[in-house]
Amino acid sequence: MGDFGAFTRAALAFPAVLFTFALLVVAAYWLLVLIGGAAVDILDGGEGVDGGTAGLPVTVTLSLGVLIAWAGSLTGAALTESPRLRAAALGLSLCAAWLGAHAAARLARRLLPDERVASRDDFVGRVCVIRTGRVTADFGQAEVRADDGATAVVQVRTQESGLTAGSSALIFDYDAEGEFFRVAPFDAAGGPTRHGRLTPTT
Repeated sequence: MGDFGAFTRAALAFPAVLFTFALLVVAAYWLLVLIGGAAVDILDGGEGVDGGTAGLPVTVTLSLGVLIAWAGSLTGAALTESPRLRAAALGLSLCAAWLGAHAAARLARRLLPDERVASRDDFVGRVCVIRTGRVTADFGQAEVRADDGATAVVQVRTQESGLTAGSSALIFDYDAEGEFFRVAPFDAAGGPTRHGRLTPTT
């Protein structure tokens, strides 16, 4: 009990108290992740936005930084009662947290492969399958497969007729302003394909 009481006093003393409650928030967040109540990228800025420190998600970076800063400041609070030395421990803890996060990021870049996020341009030239009853100049959806095998449902438009649910269409352009793909009817016999992408013929 004596050791636990000393630990509690150090955790609630300056400078450790500055990070103790932040650490509790971090622990609660990762508990929610484990039980499926939160996503790891909840603070990463959304899809297609680079977050974190040089490749690490923001949540991982913050969690690691808070843990390192708390451990350093807790050590300072436990070793000395001098306000000046504790203030120095706070500064050292913050530096250690920054260096630790960047060191972890460098290690992650070496160990983890670069993740490439598919862009809309990757779908141009692919064959898709119509999923709505019809496709017109202002309505329609289709399913298209990416290189990694994942499928996506995209908005499609056409000026031609005959595209109905289950039919194949060629994605030949992307309208950035309208955020939809332009498609045309595709006949598998009209040209060879490979992995859903047209292969040039000579």
